[in-house]
Amino acid sequence: MTRFYLSCLLAFTAGHMVNYTVILYLQETVGSDLLSGIGFGLSFGSSLLFGWFAGVLCDRVAPHRVIQWAQTLFVVCLGLLWWIDAKASGDTRVVLVMLAALFSGLGWSFVGPARLAALGQLADPARLKPATILFNVQVMLGFGLAPIVLAVQRHYGGWPWVFATGMALFAASGLMLLGIRTREAAASQQSATRDLLDSFAFIGRTPLLKQLLLAAVIAYAMTGPLQIMLPKLARETLGLSEIERGMYLGLLALSLIGGGIAALVVGKHLHHGRAILAATLVACLLFASLSQWQVPALSATVLALVGLLGGMTISFVVAGIQAQVPDVLRGRVMAVYAIISQVIPALSGVVAGVLVRKAGLTDALLGAGIGLALVAVAGAAAMPQLRRMAQ
Repeated sequence: MTRFYLSCLLAFTAGHMVNYTVILYLQETVGSDLLSGIGFGLSFGSSLLFGWFAGVLCDRVAPHRVIQWAQTLFVVCLGLLWWIDAKASGDTRVVLVMLAALFSGLGWSFVGPARLAALGQLADPARLKPATILFNVQVMLGFGLAPIVLAVQRHYGGWPWVFATGMALFAASGLMLLGIRTREAAASQQSATRDLLDSFAFIGRTPLLKQLLLAAVIAYAMTGPLQIMLPKLARETLGLSEIERGMYLGLLALSLIGGGIAALVVGKHLHHGRAILAATLVACLLFASLSQWQVPALSATVLALVGLLGGMTISFVVAGIQAQVPDVLRGRVMAVYAIISQVIPALSGVVAGVLVRKAGLTDALLGAGIGLALVAVAGAAAMPQLRRMAQ
């Protein structure tokens, strides 16, 4: 399991570097918040189209093979970005960056459900929940390391070093998987559509699973605005340097990791359902308050609290989902979770880009945070099984 977790860490660091690269490259080179939101949407939102098939594939094909193929798509994305930076300009550059973002989106469509399906096979069934939380810590650690690695590499070598580093991380991640074997869980003779309908039927007759997936939707809706608005907040409102911006953005992920670790440590002593609902609401309100702070230390403290609560929430949610799913449906059901974790941030990122363009950064931050808090309150009222979920 150690090599699998390390492979996850390397891959998720590189994958989130790609997301941040698309956002920053379009913001700084093209000068458009709207295009950066659309680029992020392509990079993280393509699973809305392809993630369903990815879930079927992860049940029919050994997940470790799907992971290797998906990570190759990220390498293609980074190679194309490298060529764009050296050769392209004007409208051609914008179009090609969007194409590169689409390759990244294809990679995310498959790599998320494939790694979750592989985890379900590799982990001891009795330890699946803590193993899933530990896996989620790797995801969040990658999310946190990505802006720091990007900032440092760009400072010393510009965009080419960023692209080369991402490619190297994906190559190392693939090497870590050599010798790790998984199996196809469902040798189905049905059509892919029939297999998908079977998984939807299972979700439909499992109320707690449905509500955990809905909780994931609400929690991930904050991620898009964070990734779109925080770089602009750090640069324009807080006046941070490039390295300081990387550290500020990295603080979010470090606190997400802290939330995941806290979930491991105190999970046995908390009522998971109530913790998910309460932490989501408080995180949304703290996010809204970021619009009011202009002192970097205070803003960073609030951001750390947002990440801590968010990390604990997502850890409890994904562990709860894993525990509800049988092996023969794991790829398909976890693909639904992976689609949520990718598409919802992408869609909310596009909306965040529009909000910033129309209302300005301060009002966009405040409006997004208050709006998400209202959604969290409505969701809590509509999810009785989740409110009763102890662990």
